[in-house]
Amino acid sequence: MGKASRAKTDINRRERIAAQRAAERRREQQQRLLMAGGAILAVVIIVIGFVIWKANNSGNNVAGASNGPTGATLTSVVSDATNVPASTLDSVGAGGSSLQGAIKKISGATPLTSNGKPEVFFEGAEYCPYCAANRWGMVVALSRFGTFTGLKTVHSSTTDTPPNIPTFTFHGSTYTSKYITFTAVETLTNIPTTAAPYYTTLDTPTAAQQALVTKYDAPPYTSSQNAGAIPFVDFGNQYLQSGDLPMLTPQVLKGDWAQIAADLKTPSTANAKAVDGAANFMTAAICKMTNNQPSTACTSTIQGLESQL
Repeated sequence: MGKASRAKTDINRRERIAAQRAAERRREQQQRLLMAGGAILAVVIIVIGFVIWKANNSGNNVAGASNGPTGATLTSVVSDATNVPASTLDSVGAGGSSLQGAIKKISGATPLTSNGKPEVFFEGAEYCPYCAANRWGMVVALSRFGTFTGLKTVHSSTTDTPPNIPTFTFHGSTYTSKYITFTAVETLTNIPTTAAPYYTTLDTPTAAQQALVTKYDAPPYTSSQNAGAIPFVDFGNQYLQSGDLPMLTPQVLKGDWAQIAADLKTPSTANAKAVDGAANFMTAAICKMTNNQPSTACTSTIQGLESQL
């Protein structure tokens, strides 16, 4: 083979090698692009999946369901619920409803006290719609004797009946009063699980608190059908509430947190009649514990309700 032919062959060989290497580089670039695109797509899928999971498992799994306001709106809701004027509460009175023995007198029990003061003990759960309704009355009533800090809003379970009742949670809040001690246990959240107790655990009652529930949330203090019901409220071992109050059921509450809280200062509204009426009976039970102190809470209207307990 002549020199010219060999040179031409060498040139062709180098061109083929260069072309092959260029093709390999293109394939490598394509693979890197595909891998990068796949990684980005995987991240997007994970993020979307997390958003869907969060929506389905955070207690906000129904359209419109929310754990309530924050910021200035939360401050306004708490202020409205904890500062209902005495004149409004007196105007509502019993709210046009009978207590029907829903707060029962306990006779002969050792007084329940804490820090040298009569104690109100509450056990409920965030998922519970009846606890949700009851807390509105408790917040109004207890605010006549002391001050809450750290109150937050929450809704009841979106899968219970009725669902998604706007309310407060006592979990994480504190209460101070010169007249009484208030202790609350919120046993479960509103976040569903697949295994019993079907909601995630929140607060655990102490042995002494559980003993109160075991003793008083059972016959003869409540019916066998209502045994173990929540909300459970022990007013100083003098009065007992197991289950909801007849005038304050979840079904009677109308509107969201802001609407309910704002209505509490207008006696003619359905929310005020239900919440303030229930709060007045709770106030009457507390006034019996405190010997009708303070007078700003234990008004003549409230003392008139004491005979119905």
